[in-house]
Amino acid sequence: MKSAMLHVALFPFMAKGHMIPLLQLVKLIHIHKPEAKFTIFTTPANEPFIVSSLTSLPPQLINFICLCFSPTSQIIAGVESTDQLPSMSLFTPFLYATETLQPQFETALRSLQEQVVPITCLISDGFLHWTVESASKFNIPRLSFNGMNNYSYVLYTIMVGGRLFSKVESEEELITVPGLPWVQVTRNHFDSPWNEQEPQGSIVDYTAKCLMATSNSYGLLVNSFDELESKYLDFWNLNFQPKAWCIGPLCLAHKPKLDDCDKPNWVDWLDKKWAERRKVLYVAFGTQAEISNEQLKEIMIGLENSRIDFLWALRIKPNQEEIVVGLEERVQGRGLIMRGWVDQKMILEHEGIRGHLTHCGWNSTTESICASVPVLAMPMLAEQHLNAKMVVEELKVGLRVETCNGSTKGFVKSEELKRVIFEFMGKEHGEMVRENVEELSKVAKKSIQEGGSSWINLESLLTDLQMRK
Repeated sequence: MKSAMLHVALFPFMAKGHMIPLLQLVKLIHIHKPEAKFTIFTTPANEPFIVSSLTSLPPQLINFICLCFSPTSQIIAGVESTDQLPSMSLFTPFLYATETLQPQFETALRSLQEQVVPITCLISDGFLHWTVESASKFNIPRLSFNGMNNYSYVLYTIMVGGRLFSKVESEEELITVPGLPWVQVTRNHFDSPWNEQEPQGSIVDYTAKCLMATSNSYGLLVNSFDELESKYLDFWNLNFQPKAWCIGPLCLAHKPKLDDCDKPNWVDWLDKKWAERRKVLYVAFGTQAEISNEQLKEIMIGLENSRIDFLWALRIKPNQEEIVVGLEERVQGRGLIMRGWVDQKMILEHEGIRGHLTHCGWNSTTESICASVPVLAMPMLAEQHLNAKMVVEELKVGLRVETCNGSTKGFVKSEELKRVIFEFMGKEHGEMVRENVEELSKVAKKSIQEGGSSWINLESLLTDLQMRK
């Protein structure tokens, strides 16, 4: 006889920004259902990171299944996550390469369904469109995980899905969003090729598959909370399928602990700054943005000339190393440069951090909000320009770095960066956005606690899935 115990299978997309929130969701589900079992699908190169991220959970509850990621004509052997790609021009070929995992995935599903505790549901990244077909073969409900917020996802669906840019010539012409008359966007708020009059290409074809797969899924999981964007959540659920469930902020399920034997060097540095009552700006632009040599130089000069203390989690291409030669010496004592992987949530939660200069990826944005750290938005790609718009205009928890020509997208000069950092870290504007983010942080924390909106949503969803069995 099959067990009614909850067994959740998860398949994250192979990118740090996509894996981390799904691993945080595992921890959150465990809080709700301590007896639940988990099966997590990944590839050999990603397994160590995933396993190490879940050491706080009882090992007998988690099963890891590695699927061999076969090289293709464009993706070489060993490259199994987007941060390993030599260029983001290979992002689309990488997406298509994930489709080769489907036969192995289905073989594993077949075996799992023959066990005493079969899979209750599959939670897979929206990019892994083919998993919905596989899940349906074994009568497993699939939940699509959306790394975007409701605001950006709704605007993309309305504007791109409705082909509303087809007759818009100017990239900066303001367009009122149908159904949301208080929102105006431009073509430049959207990434290429979606902002073109006739979007086409292999990425468009792939995304169409993803959207169709999501619409055929049991539900849509969103790393957000109802109170943050209720108007956009309601709009989605009234006009589109499947039902969206806000079950975040997922970063609050992760409670990092500092080991004195393995304490990062930035901890003492920030402790010292805090003791000196020095405000520190945290600077990070994510794992996927490719910053041009010219833009990197302007950012460096702007930070140097701002005279503000800063901690920079620096990720650059190998051929850009010569650009940053001498930077650490020039800012010694005032700036700290961190290389490699850092626990961003832990950094943001340090009391010495007073602002976050960020690309406005959604994970980074929610981590800032939850840590009560105001956002200085410098978006670069994907939906980040819409996230920045939301942060500044809707939530009022940050300021925007302006481009040199005033357009939504464009080049940022060092003088502008210096100016806005001074304004952002100062008393007048800085205190205003800080008060707003502190209030929003309280709501965010309440939402995932027992009785909060996200707690209720996740509890209801898990109960529905268990009853379905």
